[in-house]
Amino acid sequence: MGDQVRRLLLNDGEHLNTTLYRLQKGWKLHFVLGPSLQHLKVKVFCNHPPTTEKKFDRGEYYELPWQSYSKSKCDQSDNYCEVNLHRAGSFQYFFTYNEWQSATKNGSGYFIVDPTLYVGPEKDLLPLDCVCLQTVLAKSLGPYKHWEKRVQVARESGYNVLHFTPIQELGASNSSYSLRDQHALNPGFHHDGNKPTHDQVGEFVEKLNKEWHMLCITDVVWNHTSFDSPWLKKHPECAYNLANSPHLRPAYVLDRILWHFTLDLIDGKWEHKGLTKHINDDNHLHIIRSVLLHDILPQYKLSEFLQTNVDHQVEQFMQLATESTAHDEPDKEKVELVQDPKYQRLKSTVNMDKALAVFNIKRPEASTEEERVDLCCAAFRNHLHGLNAEADNKMREDLGKAVDNVICNVSYHYTQPHGPKLGTISLKHPVVPQYFTHPGEETDVFQEEAAINTDKASFVWAHNGWVMGDDPLRNFAEPGSSVYLRRELIAWGDSVKLRYGDGPKDCPFLWEHMLSYTRETARLFHGVRIDNCHSTQINVAEYMLDEARKVNPDLYVIAELFTQSEYVDNVFVNRLGINSLIREAQSAWDSHEEGRLVYRYGGEPVGSFLQPQIRPMVPSIAHALFMDLTHDNECPVQRRSVYDLFPSAAIVAMACCATGSNRGYDELVPHQIHVVDECRLYPSWNEEVPKGSTELVNQRSGIIAGKRALNYLHQSLGAADFNQVYVDQVDQDIVAITRHCPITHQSIILVARTAFTHPTNPHYTGHVPPLCIPGNLEEIILEGRLVQKKNSSFAKCDNYINGLDNYKLELQEHIQLFGSTMCELSDDGEINSPVQEVDFINFPPGSVIAFRVSLSPSARTAVSFMRSCITQFGFRMRSMSGNLRQNRSMDFQSIANKLTLSDLNRLLYRCDAEERDDGNGYGVYNIPDHGNLVYCGFQGVMSLLAKIRPNNDLGHPLCENLRQGDWLPGYIAKRLMFFKGTKDLGKWLEAVFKPLSQIPRYLIPCYFDAIMVGAYTILLDCAWKKMSNFVHEGSSFVRALALGSVQLCGSVKTSRMPQMSPVHKDLPMSINESTGRKEQCIVSMAAGLPHFSTGVMRCWGRDTFIALRGLLLVTGRFEEARNLILAFAGAIRHGMVPNLLGGGAHARFNARDATWFWLQCIQDYCNMVPEGTDILSMMVSRIFPEDDSEPQPPGFVDKPLVEVIQDVMQRHMQGIEFRERHAGPGLDRNMSDIGFNVKVGVDPNTGFVFGGSEHNCGTWMDKMGESDMAGTRGKPATPRDGSAVEIVGLCKSALRWLVSLYEKGLFPYDSVAKYSNGKPVKVTYKEWNSLIQENFEKHFWIASDVDKSVNKMVNKTGIYKDSVGATQFWADYQLRPNFPIAMVVAPELFTPENAWTAIGIAEKYLLGPVGMKTLDPDDWAYDGDYDNSYDGGDAKKARGFNYHQGPEWVWVIGYFLRAKLHFANMMEDQPEMLQNTIQFIQQTLSRHHVEIEKSPWRGLPELTNKNGTPCKDSCPTQAWSMSCILDALYDVHHVVSAKE
Repeated sequence: MGDQVRRLLLNDGEHLNTTLYRLQKGWKLHFVLGPSLQHLKVKVFCNHPPTTEKKFDRGEYYELPWQSYSKSKCDQSDNYCEVNLHRAGSFQYFFTYNEWQSATKNGSGYFIVDPTLYVGPEKDLLPLDCVCLQTVLAKSLGPYKHWEKRVQVARESGYNVLHFTPIQELGASNSSYSLRDQHALNPGFHHDGNKPTHDQVGEFVEKLNKEWHMLCITDVVWNHTSFDSPWLKKHPECAYNLANSPHLRPAYVLDRILWHFTLDLIDGKWEHKGLTKHINDDNHLHIIRSVLLHDILPQYKLSEFLQTNVDHQVEQFMQLATESTAHDEPDKEKVELVQDPKYQRLKSTVNMDKALAVFNIKRPEASTEEERVDLCCAAFRNHLHGLNAEADNKMREDLGKAVDNVICNVSYHYTQPHGPKLGTISLKHPVVPQYFTHPGEETDVFQEEAAINTDKASFVWAHNGWVMGDDPLRNFAEPGSSVYLRRELIAWGDSVKLRYGDGPKDCPFLWEHMLSYTRETARLFHGVRIDNCHSTQINVAEYMLDEARKVNPDLYVIAELFTQSEYVDNVFVNRLGINSLIREAQSAWDSHEEGRLVYRYGGEPVGSFLQPQIRPMVPSIAHALFMDLTHDNECPVQRRSVYDLFPSAAIVAMACCATGSNRGYDELVPHQIHVVDECRLYPSWNEEVPKGSTELVNQRSGIIAGKRALNYLHQSLGAADFNQVYVDQVDQDIVAITRHCPITHQSIILVARTAFTHPTNPHYTGHVPPLCIPGNLEEIILEGRLVQKKNSSFAKCDNYINGLDNYKLELQEHIQLFGSTMCELSDDGEINSPVQEVDFINFPPGSVIAFRVSLSPSARTAVSFMRSCITQFGFRMRSMSGNLRQNRSMDFQSIANKLTLSDLNRLLYRCDAEERDDGNGYGVYNIPDHGNLVYCGFQGVMSLLAKIRPNNDLGHPLCENLRQGDWLPGYIAKRLMFFKGTKDLGKWLEAVFKPLSQIPRYLIPCYFDAIMVGAYTILLDCAWKKMSNFVHEGSSFVRALALGSVQLCGSVKTSRMPQMSPVHKDLPMSINESTGRKEQCIVSMAAGLPHFSTGVMRCWGRDTFIALRGLLLVTGRFEEARNLILAFAGAIRHGMVPNLLGGGAHARFNARDATWFWLQCIQDYCNMVPEGTDILSMMVSRIFPEDDSEPQPPGFVDKPLVEVIQDVMQRHMQGIEFRERHAGPGLDRNMSDIGFNVKVGVDPNTGFVFGGSEHNCGTWMDKMGESDMAGTRGKPATPRDGSAVEIVGLCKSALRWLVSLYEKGLFPYDSVAKYSNGKPVKVTYKEWNSLIQENFEKHFWIASDVDKSVNKMVNKTGIYKDSVGATQFWADYQLRPNFPIAMVVAPELFTPENAWTAIGIAEKYLLGPVGMKTLDPDDWAYDGDYDNSYDGGDAKKARGFNYHQGPEWVWVIGYFLRAKLHFANMMEDQPEMLQNTIQFIQQTLSRHHVEIEKSPWRGLPELTNKNGTPCKDSCPTQAWSMSCILDALYDVHHVVSAKE
C-alpha cells in the first residue's frame, strides 16, 4: 500500500471544510495546483508532522516544498507538494499566495488518516471494514470478577470489538451516561470488598486483545456530568449557572413555574378547570395550554427581564436634558433597549447619548425651556413604552413557543399512541422535565426567584440534553440562544451541561479534570466513542482527542451524529478525526431502504474499474459503523417482528464497512435495554445451559449461532478484499446482496427475507423469484431461519436480562446445494452451466441463505491470461490465488516501440471522415443511447472512459454495450489489421480481447478498461519519446498540446502531398494496394477536425505554416517539417504558396499571407533544427516551373530551395497579377467574378507588401459572404486589402533573415529587381529591410494622443493599425489581434514603449478566456457569436458573415502572449515586469489546459463565441490553435531557462 498516491487539486478560494477526504498510513498525499493558481507563487502549509519524530501540534504548520513531475519551466501544472502519511488523525492544510503571516488563507481543508488496528499476540491487522462491534452496558456486567464470563458472550458470538458504556462511577439516576466521578470506577464493579483499579481494567482489555483477538473501546462523556458530582459543588463555575450565565434567568423562572404547575396538578388545584393529574386526551392538552397562557404565566411578568424602568430612565433623561444644549434636528440613529447583563427585572437601559441626540431637540411650540424639556421627556417616555411593548411581544412569542413545546412533550408522554402513555402526573413523571437543578427547598416561584440574587445563583445549574433540528455547531447554552426559554431542549434531568469556554484559561479546573479523564481512557482502551458528539463543543473535543492520540496514536474514534446534514457531519469528522460514524439499520422503514443503506455505506459496484495507484483525490462519505441495533434504539421485536432480527442482521453483515450490534439483540431480548432504567445483569456464557435458566446463555440461545456465522462471514469478506457490492431488491421483503472480490472474482451472494411486520403465516414461502448465479456455486456458506418452538408468553427476569426462549434458529453451515432445505437447482439449470438458476422451496419470513460462487474454469483461464497481459502495463495485478503476478512479458512494448508517429495517428485518433477515406468500410464507433465516438482510435474510447472510470459509472451506455457484446473490442483490433504499421498491434489486441467472451459479462468493462488504459498509456509515452526533450520531459500540458502533432498529422488518401524529388532517399514510403508499387507517403497536416480532415479541404498552406513551428519544430519532428516545407515549395506558382493544396496539381492561389508564413517556417527551421540551414540547398521538384506550365512529374524540374525563395521574393517585388484558373462557381460558388483577380505587390515608398481588393480576402480573415437573403453573397466580410500588418511583419522578418544568410554566405542572392520605366532596378534586401523599418511606426502607429476630431476614423488610440491603404479606409483603424503576429516575427519594427501600450489595449479589449476577439467590441461591426446555420436579414451575421468580426480565435492568443513576453523581457530595468508577464501567461493558458483536458477531442477549438462560450460550428480541435499555444509555452520555457 506504500505506493498509493492521492492528488488533491487546490483551487483559489476553495475552503473544503465540509468535504471529507480519507487516507491511510503509508500513502502519499500530493497537493497540485488548479488552473486558478498555476500562475501564482503558492505556499502550502500542513500540520501533519513531516517526520515520525515530530509530535503533532494542531497549531503548528509546516511549509511544504514544491517538487515537479516534469522538467518543464514554462508552467506549474506538474508541480506538487508531498505529505508522507505516517500518523493517524485529523489534519488541516491551507495555502496562500501572500505572506502567510498575514493570516490570509486563500484555500484550506482537512484530511483524515485512519488508524492501524492490531489484535492478537502477533499484532494481526484488523481493517476497519472487518470490525464487528458489540455494545455492552458496563453497569450490567456486574462485579469485575464476573466480567470475563459475561463478555465471553461477545467472543462466542463472533465479535472482535467490545464497546463498553462508561466504566466510571454513575450518578444518582444510574444512567450509563451520567457520570458522578470521571476519575473513579463504578462501585458496582466491587465484590466482597475488592475494588478493581484502572490498571486491572487495562490488563483485562489487554488480555482480550492478546488472547481473544478483540479490541475494546469505551465512551468519553465531555459534555455533561451528573448533578450530584462532588467536584461540581466545589467548582460550580464548571456548569452553566445563573451567576456565570445570567441570560438563563428567565428560563429558570419559567422552569420553576412549570414545576410548581406540576405540584399544583398533583394537589388537584386545577380541577375546577377540568384538569386533574390524569392526562389522557387532547382536551386536557387544550386546558393545559389555556391555563398556562392565561392564568399562570401573566402573573409572573417575565417580560420584565427584558424591559426597562420607564420612570427611572425618564428621570435620568430629564436631568441630562436640562444640563445640555438642545439639538436643532433629531438624530436618525435608533434608540433601543440595552439588555441588562445580569438579567434583573426592569434593569434594561438605553444609551443616553443617543437618547439625547434623538429626543433632546428644540421645540418651537414650547414657550419656556422647562416646557421644552417636558415635551422632550414625554416623547422619550412614549418611545420607552414602545420599546417595552416590543420586549413584551418578544417574551410573549418565546413563551408561546415554550407552551407549544410543553404541549408536545405532554402529548408524546401521555396521549400519543406511540408514546409511553404515562397516564398520571407525578414527581417522577412531571408535566415536563426540569431544565435546571434547584439548589434549595421548594417554596414558591417568587421566593425561588429572589434566591437567585444571592450566592445560590452559582448552584442553579442548567441541565444538558439535545435540540432537535438545531445547528449542532452552535452552543445552545450560550447567550443569544433561546433554547432553554422556549423549552426546545430534550433535557436529561440528571445531567448538568458543562461550561468550558473557549479554552483552558476560561475554566482551568474543568479542562484539567476532563483532560486527565481522557488520557486515562486512551491509556486503557483501543478507542473511544464520543457521547453526545453533536452537542459537545467542537473545540473541546478537538483538544481532548489531540491529547488522547498522544497517549494512543492509533486511537479508534467513533461517534453518532444527529445533524441531519452530511456536510455538517463532515465538519465534525474532519475536525475530530472520527474514523467511523454510527449508522442505524433501525432507521430503515422497509427492506428496500435497508438494502439501500448497505449500498450507501461502503464498497464499490461489482465489476468496478481498476484504479491507478496515483489518482485524483475524490471526496468520501464518512466510514460507517453500521449497526443492526444501537443502545438507543427501540426494540426491533416490538417495532418490527422477532422474525426480522436474523435477516436484518444478515443484511447488515453484508455491508462493506464496520458493523455492530447491541447486547441483547442476539439473545432476542423483546424490550429496550434502557441505559437509565436497566438495573439487571447480563447472562454469562456457559456451554451447558440448564432448562429455564436466565443467567446463562450459549450457542443455542436466540440467534447467537447465526450471528457468529454472520460475523465470521463479515470479517472474512473484509480481510479477503470482497470490497465490491451489489444490492438487488428481489421483492417487497427479499433482498439479495452480493459481495465480490476483484482479486479472485469469487462472490458471496446472501439472500434475506425480512419481516418488518409480524407475518400472518410465518411458515409460508409463497412465490420467491429464482436466483440466477453467474459462475460455479461452490457451497452454501450458511442457511438459517427462526422458528417458534412453543407458543408461550415472555417472562421478564428480575435479576438477569433475558430473551425470548420460545424461538430457535435452525442453522446449517458450509453445505453443498444438495444438502439445502431451502433451495434447489432449477429444472433448467445444470451444475456446470456458466449461469445456474436456483429455486427457493422453503424460504419463509426470517430466512437467510448465503452462497459462495466462483468463476468457471474457462473464465478463470481467461482472466489469468488477461491479467498476465495487463501486468505489462504496470498494474499490480494479483493471481487468482491472491499473489502478486510478475511481469514476464513485454510483447506490447516491443510492438509499440516499432510504431511511427504516423502509425500512432491511426492508432490513437482518426475522425470519421479520415477513417472512411481509407475505404475499408470503417467509420467511428456508435454506442447506442450515447452516440458516435469522436475518434476511431484509442482516444475516442479513452475520452469516454476517463469520465466513466473515476465514478465507476457502470451504468453508462458504453459499459452496457460492452456487456451486451464483443463488438467494440473487435472493432478496435480489426480496423488496425489493414495497415502494415499497425497490423501487429491489432493482432495483439485481438488476442487479448478474445478471452473477454469467456468471462462473466459484468466483468468485461473492468478488463476492457484496464487493457485500454495500459495500452493507451504506453502508446502516448512512445509518441512523446519520439519527440523533443522539451515535450518528453515537459509538463502534462506541454505533452497534451504536443499530441496535436500526432492528432492532426497523418496520411489520408484523398489529400496526398505533392510528390517530392526522387533525390530525397529518406522519404516515408508505402505500398499502393491497387498497383503494388511503393509510393511516397508524406504526412499531411489537417487544418482542423472534423471539418478539415479529408480531400481538398484538409491541407491549407496558411494553416500548415502557422502550425508547423509548434506542431513539428517544437516537438522535434524535423523530418516531417522539412517534407512539408519542400512539398509546398514544389507547388508554388506565381511566386505564391498555395492556399488550398489540392495535391499540388489542383492548388488554389488566393492567399496573400501563406507565402510569408512559409518563409517564416523556413527561417524557424534553420534556427531550430541542428544543421537546419542544410534545407536551403535541398531540391524542390517544381510542379509549375513557369506560371503557365502544366503539372510536371516529380524530379522533372528540380531547383534548390534557395532559388525558390529568391523566385518568391523577386515575384513579389516585381508584382503579381493574375486571374485564378477555373474562375467561376465551380471553383468558388460564393466569389464574385471580379474577386478571382489576384494582385500583390510592394509599395516602393514604404517597402510594404500590399494586395487584394474589396472583392476578395487574401489573409487568414477570409470569410466570403454567402447569404442571398442578407445580400452578402460575393462580398468579403474582411477584405483587409492594402498592406496587412502581419504580412508586413512577416516580410520584414524574411528580409532580415535573408540579409543575415547572405552575410554568412548561406544565401547566394543579396537583392531583387524591380522594373521602373521598363528597366530593371536593383533593390537589395538590406535596402528593402531598412525601408520597411523606417516607415512602419510612421504609418502603422496610432499614438495615444491622437486628436480623434481631426481623424474621425480613429476609434482606439495607442494601437497599431490593422492595415495601411485598405479600400474600405476605416478598416485600417480597426482594433484587431493581428499586430502581435508582426511583433513576434519582427519585434525590431516596434518602439518598445508603443508596443507595450498596444499590447495593453489588446489585452483590455480583445483578450477572451480562451481566444482573442477578432474585432474591437466597440466597433459597429462587432458580433461575437458565430452561427453559420443562421440565414436571415441580419447582414452582420447571416451565414457566418461575422466569422472574423468578433468571435474569439484561439491561435492568435499564442502570438499575443509571445509578443507580451518578448517586450517584457526587453525591459531589463524592470525585472518584475517579466515575472508578472510570465505569471500572466501561465494564468491565461491554465484555461487552455482545462479546455484540452475536458474536450473529448483532446484538442483546442478553432474559436469560441463571445466570452469563451462554446461555438457549435467551430472545429473542436484545430492545428494552429494547438501549435500557437505550444509556441507560447516553448518561448516561456526558454526565457526562464536563460534567466536561471
